[in-house]
Amino acid sequence: MAILFAGIFVTIIPALLMLRAGVQGALSPVVRAVRTPAGFFWVAGGLSSFLDNAPTYLTFLSTALGRLFPGVPEREAILRLIVEHGDHLRAVATGAVFMGANTYIGNAPNFMVKSICEEAKVKMPSFFGYMLYSGLILVPSFLLIMFIYLW
Repeated sequence: MAILFAGIFVTIIPALLMLRAGVQGALSPVVRAVRTPAGFFWVAGGLSSFLDNAPTYLTFLSTALGRLFPGVPEREAILRLIVEHGDHLRAVATGAVFMGANTYIGNAPNFMVKSICEEAKVKMPSFFGYMLYSGLILVPSFLLIMFIYLW
């Protein structure tokens, strides 16, 4: 598992740098596509549903920095993001962390619980069955969270 995560973080570094370049970078379509805190919330959450939340958070933090503060040194850009656009940072963090629960693979404890239950012969929903439940229960909850905290 450590090798897998090391591989993810090593290979994500060039993409993060391209996102930090903003609209001048090779990933400018991504930077241009995500504009509002609500947008950051949903795209970070969508990716987090299928990928671990740490690389997802880094991806959209870099996207926000590239969109709002291209060319600004990272430390200064992060401090300015906190002060000037805290809603963007909250959106990325909340989407990346909470929406991992949308699938079994987006949140390691979900997959672990599924495995333990199946080993104990407890019937569990399929991958898509779980996504149906999350769509019916979690997505409305996320809409409510978005309107309360990000609108």
